Amino acid sequence: MDDWTNSHDRVLAQRHAEGWMFLIEAARDLRTTGAVAPSGKALARALTDPLRAAEGRPLAVLEAGAGTGAVTRAVIPQLGPGSRLDVVDANPRFTEGLRRLVHHHPHLAGGAVRARVHQGFVEELDTSRRYDVIVSGLPLTNFTPRQAAAVMDRYLELLRPGGTLTYFAYLGTRTARSLLSSRAEFRRHQQVDEIMTGYHRRYATGRWTVWANLPPARVWQLRRPEAVSPDAFADRAPVRADR
Repeated sequence: MDDWTNSHDRVLAQRHAEGWMFLIEAARDLRTTGAVAPSGKALARALTDPLRAAEGRPLAVLEAGAGTGAVTRAVIPQLGPGSRLDVVDANPRFTEGLRRLVHHHPHLAGGAVRARVHQGFVEELDTSRRYDVIVSGLPLTNFTPRQAAAVMDRYLELLRPGGTLTYFAYLGTRTARSLLSSRAEFRRHQQVDEIMTGYHRRYATGRWTVWANLPPARVWQLRRPEAVSPDAFADRAPVRADR
């Protein structure tokens, strides 16, 4: 009982510390920390759906904007032998904790799954690897339109043909900015939304609303076409409805 209690208390203390860390880092720089709290379990599960669909086969996986590792902890147990995980975050205080997580996680012991943490922006990731699944936690609505497009183009470049990208955006951010922000900031947010809508029309295969998250979020799933030219998929089939 004492062991369980101590372990449970450690988990609660860790979550409390991570919540405060997000608030502090968001105040420092919204470009690298766009959330005010770590992703909840329901959101992490929705973001990692493509990994469960792979049924344990070896995958190359990239997680961008991993923060304190809330989604990373949901990713790692889904990786079968022979898989490779690259985790990227621009915040050095987050990458320090992510390296500890990767080093000590029992599922990664023995080397059956290889994992590496990279500090930097995903647009600048120096790799020739192509990924089956990319999980994004980047705060795209905090970016400039040019930055958001650069990130999305980099994701599509890093995906293998047929590969899947999942990312999320909080609900109600445009409404909040319309009430609290300047006209220029609202227009920036609107332009980013328009850019993302273009990617949805070309590549989206699924969309879900996760109400059991603080704040509620919408998860998008996009797939890189098997064809070489993405322009041929401008009128891709409509997105599935929310579930």
